[in-house]
Amino acid sequence: MNVLVSPSILNADFLHLSDAVEVVNNSEADWLHLDIMDGVYVPNLTFGFPVISQIKSISKKPLDVHLMITEPDRHLERFRDSGADILTVHYEACTHLHRTVHHIHTLGMKAGVALNPHTPVTLLKDILHDLDLVLIMTVNPGYGGQKFIEHSYKKISELKNMMNATNPACHLEVDGGVDDKTAPLLVKAGANVLVAGTYVFRSTEPLKQIEKLKNIQPISQ
Repeated sequence: MNVLVSPSILNADFLHLSDAVEVVNNSEADWLHLDIMDGVYVPNLTFGFPVISQIKSISKKPLDVHLMITEPDRHLERFRDSGADILTVHYEACTHLHRTVHHIHTLGMKAGVALNPHTPVTLLKDILHDLDLVLIMTVNPGYGGQKFIEHSYKKISELKNMMNATNPACHLEVDGGVDDKTAPLLVKAGANVLVAGTYVFRSTEPLKQIEKLKNIQPISQ
């Protein structure tokens, strides 16, 4: 698979979100990543439905929506109606994960499952064949700009081997501490979708940062 880039506007200037979306529109990025936090599942609050709808109205890229919320099943339809193209829920937040994934699909969205750093990939064994995407958190969710967890490379490699055996078309996305140093190793381990927030939006040249990620070549550790 080619490397896809999904810039996260969590680290953009919230007073000028439309400018951040236009940066992504005019870049080589493939998706636009939205981190949805409820202040309960993670200790932070971000975007609600009206903001997502406004972003959708100007975005030229598919919305890659990552739910860091409790009881996500209550809101799946509203995220679809607000413009989500890809909807990712957390394994840890879903009591009936198969039902949730099936519902996302019936609503016409791609379905993803995210794993926190402490959650082993083996827990996805019985759901992996139903997924369009798995998101590996390489930092603890809730805030941008955190330090990358080094053990994540091994975890990604293990998941990639599972995918190759069960669902080779499934995307392997990584979020947390992605930059030009970690990205080549992440791609080498098996990731094909890179989420980058701080690296892109805290830069004076975000378009060039996105271009660098798009042209990442895997290297050995």
